[in-house]
Amino acid sequence: MSGFPGLSFLGPKSKNAVVAGGLTAFVFGVYFYTMKAVGGTDELQMAIDKFEDQKHVETDPKLQSKA
Repeated sequence: MSGFPGLSFLGPKSKNAVVAGGLTAFVFGVYFYTMKAVGGTDELQMAIDKFEDQKHVETDPKLQSKA
């Protein structure tokens, strides 16, 4: 297996380090891309906040007496 001609001057451990660095960069890139794409609209958190606000209104006696 000839591999990459530009890396022929590196030893086996150096080649492994280059591959590990590339794979690590790829994994972090995919992770941050995914977190940015998923974190754009947080519908679940909005629903939880709305439910907690509604629960707070129902359990607060000061707000019930005004209504």
